[in-house]
Amino acid sequence: MSSEVSTGADRRPTREELDEMSPEQLARLAGELDEVEVVHNTPAFPIPGTRAEKRAERSVALWFVISALSGLAFVVAFIWWPWEYVNVGEPGYTIYSMYTPVIGFTFGFSILALGIAVIQAVKKLFPHEVSVQQRHDGPSDELDRRTVIAQLTDAGKGTTLGRRKLIIRSAGLAATVVGIGTGVVALGGIIRNPWAEGDEAPLWHTGWRPENGETVYLRTDTGILSEIARVRPEDMEPGSMMTVFPYRESERGNEEELLHAQRASDAPVMLIRLRPGTVVNARPGQEDFNYGDYYAWSKVCTHVGCPTSLYQAQDNRILCPCHQSQFLATEDAMPVFGPAARPLPQLPITVNDEGYFVAVSDFVEPVGPAFWERPKTT
Repeated sequence: MSSEVSTGADRRPTREELDEMSPEQLARLAGELDEVEVVHNTPAFPIPGTRAEKRAERSVALWFVISALSGLAFVVAFIWWPWEYVNVGEPGYTIYSMYTPVIGFTFGFSILALGIAVIQAVKKLFPHEVSVQQRHDGPSDELDRRTVIAQLTDAGKGTTLGRRKLIIRSAGLAATVVGIGTGVVALGGIIRNPWAEGDEAPLWHTGWRPENGETVYLRTDTGILSEIARVRPEDMEPGSMMTVFPYRESERGNEEELLHAQRASDAPVMLIRLRPGTVVNARPGQEDFNYGDYYAWSKVCTHVGCPTSLYQAQDNRILCPCHQSQFLATEDAMPVFGPAARPLPQLPITVNDEGYFVAVSDFVEPVGPAFWERPKTT
């Protein structure tokens, strides 16, 4: 059988003939069958190994290496750069404040350099080809599928990337580092062992936990840190909501402790006064967590940790504005709409002899979104 196959309008090669054809012949056949006319096709460097070609190759490889180095810098900064909060004016604030810009710039520049490298490779090393194709509707048959693969293979050979080991290695390095960086972004913030510190692990307790027998009051934020506004039942109207934070008398005058109590991510609590006569179905074991019509639930949404800042007194719904999760106060803050799957944890409260709201204990379950080995709650 001849290695050359004629393909006129009424002649299509058989399977046996296709098996006998070389990749180059299949690629050429693909162009004919697709009615593609190659108007112009010139290699970027007709003579391999010239100084201009090597300069172009090194330029492309340089951008891949820059991408890899920037991605590596991102991984290092993400893991080891000081990220814990430092107040303005305190030692270490400047380097702390640079954390987000540094990881943002290094990761972004790594992606940018990778894109520049790919564009440079296409513009400088790929052949300059102009083709015209007549397009038709309809599905592709087996012949088209076979030939298009050969066509792509032939096009890959035309790019000459197969013999450019420097570019292949640098591109592989850049892609690997960027991939690792992406993985760090996705997983780095959630990989934490909740059992690492035992009962003292931050995931298992909040600032509402009584310590050394000291009373924990419910305090509202007036905008002045040193102004201590403890909450009484008469401070709220029926159907109202107030955001409160933990406060101990030992913290009075200590701005650092007061600031920490307000800025702790698991500290905000919604104190809600339901309308008189509203019936609430409490969870088993939490029937006495409220004080009359006053209920206190964590303000941290159990979906991804946004603040559940909205309360609709008309239908007793607590809303999270981030992803529209809704919790029903009359069903002990059970989720009734949106992506949240667990109820808001309830803080047990009462009123002390002074007439102020106080926390009876810490939350009896972890606050916020789920994490590994978190007990299931209903």
